[in-house]
Amino acid sequence: MDDPDSTEKPPPENTSGQSTGIAFSPDPRGEALLRVGSAGGIYHTRTLTGPSFERRSHHGRISQDHSTEPSYMTQDAEEGEQRWQEGNAKTKQVFKGTTLLWWFWEINRLAYQSIGVIYGDIGTSPLYVYSSTFTEAPTHEDLLQVLSVIIWSITIMVTLKYVLLILHADNEGEGGTFSCYSLLTRYAHITSRDPREEVTVRMERHLSVDLRSTNRTIRGKMESSKLTHILLKTMGVLAVSMVIADGVLTPAQSVLGAIQGLQVVKPNISSSTIVGTSCGILVLLFAIQPLGTTKLAGGFAPIVILWLGFNGGFGIYNLVRHDSSVLKAFSPYFAIQFFSQKKTHGWKMLGGILLSFTGVEALFADLGAFSLRAIQLSWMSYTYPCLLLAYIGQAAHISENPEAYDNPFFKSVPPGMLYPSLVVAVLAAIVASQAMITATFQLISQIMKLSYCPQVKVVHTSRIFHGQLYVPFLNWILMLGSILVTAVYSDTTRLGNAYGVCVMFVTFFDTLMVTLVSLIVWKLSPFLIFIPWLFFATIDGLYLSSSLNKVPDGAWFTLTVSGILAGLFLLWRFGKENQWRAEAEDRIKPTQLVRQDTEGKLRLTEKWGGDPLSVIRGLGIYFDKTGVLTPAVFTHFVSKFVAVPEIAVFFHLHPVEVPTVSPEERYHVSRFSAIPGCYRLVIKHGFMDEVISPDLAALIYQQVRKSIIQTAKQRLGLAAAAKEQQQDEDEPEQQQEVATTRAGTTSTGLGHKQVPAELRDGEVAAELARLDRAFSAKIMYIVGKEQMRVRTTSSIGRKVVLGVFLWIRDNTRAKIANLRLAMDRVVEVGFVKEI
Repeated sequence: MDDPDSTEKPPPENTSGQSTGIAFSPDPRGEALLRVGSAGGIYHTRTLTGPSFERRSHHGRISQDHSTEPSYMTQDAEEGEQRWQEGNAKTKQVFKGTTLLWWFWEINRLAYQSIGVIYGDIGTSPLYVYSSTFTEAPTHEDLLQVLSVIIWSITIMVTLKYVLLILHADNEGEGGTFSCYSLLTRYAHITSRDPREEVTVRMERHLSVDLRSTNRTIRGKMESSKLTHILLKTMGVLAVSMVIADGVLTPAQSVLGAIQGLQVVKPNISSSTIVGTSCGILVLLFAIQPLGTTKLAGGFAPIVILWLGFNGGFGIYNLVRHDSSVLKAFSPYFAIQFFSQKKTHGWKMLGGILLSFTGVEALFADLGAFSLRAIQLSWMSYTYPCLLLAYIGQAAHISENPEAYDNPFFKSVPPGMLYPSLVVAVLAAIVASQAMITATFQLISQIMKLSYCPQVKVVHTSRIFHGQLYVPFLNWILMLGSILVTAVYSDTTRLGNAYGVCVMFVTFFDTLMVTLVSLIVWKLSPFLIFIPWLFFATIDGLYLSSSLNKVPDGAWFTLTVSGILAGLFLLWRFGKENQWRAEAEDRIKPTQLVRQDTEGKLRLTEKWGGDPLSVIRGLGIYFDKTGVLTPAVFTHFVSKFVAVPEIAVFFHLHPVEVPTVSPEERYHVSRFSAIPGCYRLVIKHGFMDEVISPDLAALIYQQVRKSIIQTAKQRLGLAAAAKEQQQDEDEPEQQQEVATTRAGTTSTGLGHKQVPAELRDGEVAAELARLDRAFSAKIMYIVGKEQMRVRTTSSIGRKVVLGVFLWIRDNTRAKIANLRLAMDRVVEVGFVKEI
């Protein structure tokens, strides 16, 4: 955003019909920067293609442009704020009409891509499930029991619980435990919100009369219990932290395991060679993440599809060649027998069996990058059958060759397929970590929206599907963490002991969250969901308690990492809530700050001293970060300088979660009737918009001027239409005169001189002259410089927590230099807030 260099005269009126725009270029801290470019509207550096779509408000109406609604001299901005906010809430992409054919094609394409991203982790489990479960060669009965537990675990935990049930608990297309928590916050008052977030959240709380008495009671207790608020918040944050912790561990484990697999053909490979090669592959894996989910999925999908195809084909081969009687394991009798006979020993064996569905938490978290139908299609039609065939085939081979349990995949490979399967297995293991990497990008984006971590840059990598993201900062942090873990542990056995615990915690949290969603959001009867809840909670509890045995052997690592991350997220949220409360003191209505005396002059209200206000020549542009009420910087400017600019504009940039915003919907200007010459300009921008303008002040001037003229035209048109209707039958000559007036023309005795009708309004002409005069005189960019400090009366613990929050905040905030304003026209208004 560069300062205007030429302000001697107002820029000419745009006669081309093309509106001026601004371009956004995210900086490393994630703040939108305005940069210099050619004038004349929004330019798209990435051409958008794909279906048309409609974004609807929570009332079910199609979101429309409100920039042309009459606001000049008719309604105060503080009373009409909701007009520009309507339709801004994130909504699930809906494809309609002729685009449905395109949608069916994209669903199949997404299903293909999802195999390359989502199933890398769960798809490579056949490499180590049996070796992790058995400690010695199993008997035929033991093998049948374990196989039965594996089959029914995958069926219940993945197919039934996640693919058919939990995936429906999305929050406007986003998945994951935290998205369930976000969904609950939209249907129940269980959290506070940043004023900037309120306009992007579509609240849909059901009326009490629409809920069953039991559901209403449960919601009431949820909303009134502070402890419940804390527990739900902690569960959501812990789930995100545990997925991120697994995002550090999974790449290290999968790549290290893949390279160690080369020892099958070359046993003398040194440990240092394995670690060094693994670190190099990890660097390459994270270096290609900026390519985006679509390109990565397209490249990885053939590998995972081929890998799953090998598993399915080898399974059929072993069933035909060896013991096909293992198909009896489909009977749940053997799974029940497993628990009844083995008791405590069987309970401990679940820690190895659960590896058959590790990665299921990423399946839910990656929902936003793909779609419900795409995941269901890819799982049910290909991944699920291939995995079942893999485990059944390995069991058929182990049944006749019990010693093969320690390396079941490679020892059950058909003759001549060892080397091809080794190459594909190494490649599949390398790409297996993509599911967790993509999931962490999705989750960090979700928690930023609810202010649980500082803002970092988020890049939307898809031109069509809005949920495909890349987070550069997190990508490099995950890379450093994975390399460090690989170098320190250098062995998959110790790393493997850390697997499973976080997965089971997340699945348990998902069960609890979706149960609450079914009660509060879906309005289902508690009697209908009690049995399913008890069933899934029991299975989650069995696996979770078994996996906790791994804590001393390595699971402490992921629990420690997730605990630290959760603590930081909760600390940031606690600090933000205190910041919002402190800042709310300065967000007031203009009438509470300024009033007009009996002589029509502006004065401060009695609360602020009651002094008369002087007028500063020029255009004052106040950066407004919330877009509601009076910006804090304006409140402090007026109260300290006891003056107001001749024209004051509250400038607010509002991001909208669509690729691009059309020129008709981009700008909204509203007027504050309490303060003469005071306006608010809101600019909506999509995540793929490049807003380009050589002169921010000129853009603001043009949009305010256009709004004044446009509103005057509307007022004139409405008055003319009323007069036309009244005289329609009796005075046809006057009707023609009205039509001529509406066209903005007037006749003189000397000729036909074109004069805009709206400019004949003296009040409008005076306001335009005031605007032109202010723009030509002086430009001031007025920015708030807020300093926060902890109250001296706070307790020691509170001081420490808020002190850490303020330190992080001061080191992550974008500085004024990042706005690229000409510093000689910047006015910084400093103020101190205590939290």
